[in-house]
Amino acid sequence: MPTTWIVTRHAGAIDWLKTRGIEGQQRDHLDTSLVSQGDTVIGTLPVNLAAEICAKQATYLHLSLTVPFAWRGKELTSEQMDRYGAALTAYRVQIMSNAIFSDQSDITS
Repeated sequence: MPTTWIVTRHAGAIDWLKTRGIEGQQRDHLDTSLVSQGDTVIGTLPVNLAAEICAKQATYLHLSLTVPFAWRGKELTSEQMDRYGAALTAYRVQIMSNAIFSDQSDITS
């Protein structure tokens, strides 16, 4: 049976998802080796991890919202998340090529 992974450390995000009937295995950080084909991963992940999830034929739902600068880094309630336009968007992320830069010297030269 597929697993829903909720990747967040924010109680407000968990509450926001629950009000929409979404529950799953909650993690502060996700070891992508745990994800299987057919699973769903919900969170705000770095693009490289989202690509790993999609390569496993799992679904990545990005939790996004537009938070005013003064509120960044602060805990938000479910209601505040609604106010700032919280939404889940499905993304299919794919690695297109290998690293362009091999180390810091390539970036600065």
